[in-house]
Amino acid sequence: MYIQRVDINWQTRGDSVEYRRLGNSDLQVSVVGVGTWAMGNDFFGSVDDEESIRAIRDSVDQGINLVDTAPPYGAGHSEEVVGRAISGIRDRVVLATKVGVYRKGTQFVRDLEPASIRRQMEDSLRRLNVDVIDLYQIHWPDTSTPLEKSLEALAQLQKEGKFRHLGVSNFSIEQMDIVKKHMNLVSLQPHYSLLERTVDAETLPYCRSNGLGVLGYGTLAAGVLTGKFREIPKLPEGDTRDQFYHYFQEPVWSRAQRLVDVLRAIGTERSVPVARVAIAWAIQQPGITCALVGAKNTRQALSNAEAGDWRLTGDELKRIEEAHAVFAGKEQV
Repeated sequence: MYIQRVDINWQTRGDSVEYRRLGNSDLQVSVVGVGTWAMGNDFFGSVDDEESIRAIRDSVDQGINLVDTAPPYGAGHSEEVVGRAISGIRDRVVLATKVGVYRKGTQFVRDLEPASIRRQMEDSLRRLNVDVIDLYQIHWPDTSTPLEKSLEALAQLQKEGKFRHLGVSNFSIEQMDIVKKHMNLVSLQPHYSLLERTVDAETLPYCRSNGLGVLGYGTLAAGVLTGKFREIPKLPEGDTRDQFYHYFQEPVWSRAQRLVDVLRAIGTERSVPVARVAIAWAIQQPGITCALVGAKNTRQALSNAEAGDWRLTGDELKRIEEAHAVFAGKEQV
């Protein structure tokens, strides 16, 4: 049986985290959110479920209210972990998950057929042990299914009260235009960090002008922007992040390390972890509503939460932009 959905209890939020309205919705989300891909326990090495649950609950205790997951993270395992973590604190959490991608063995299948959408929704509700999802996001486009057909199915699920607001992830401007013609779209979730800024040029301005919230994922670039790696790491068995991110290969690795050196210098000057500098940079970019950051344990969760009310100065932002220009091979920002 699903737990009863109640209104978000904003009186229980922490005092040290900034909140922003997500697009044109009624959701107020923390500027740092919990990303849960690693909690699927299959692509980022071994992750203890109990540690994951404590990390989520401790994040919420610190004022972080957005928890983002998806069915393919561990073939549903991440959603199950999230469901256990938010049990008893559902009223303090803005719960986000996704539709359109699921696992079939080691393959990631993109499927937005209407019948599949309903099945994926029911599976997510069961794993999360909830009656309604706050933000339901189309994970990736499915080029084999007309988007209009998918949106009809999603509109019906929303009418039935299965989810409150619709978002998309990894969508182009043209695809978002189609969505907006058929349903109220509140947010985009793109890949975004100091090492991945493709959406800067056109997509973020589009989101700002159309009132869309933006939840950036990959904020710490698979750990590269934490500064913990001084050389290309030999990742343990089961940790395959280097297959998803090109940052662990030359020449990108060396260029990225020069950028990390600048973050490390700022962190030393301000007596904060390198990761906090990278997170703060992301949430200070125009158009970014929230930076999604993964945490495998309580220590990481608490460190991420502390970025919720910490900001870089104008001079520090300028230093980072200058370093990024070198990373990107540009003479001028």
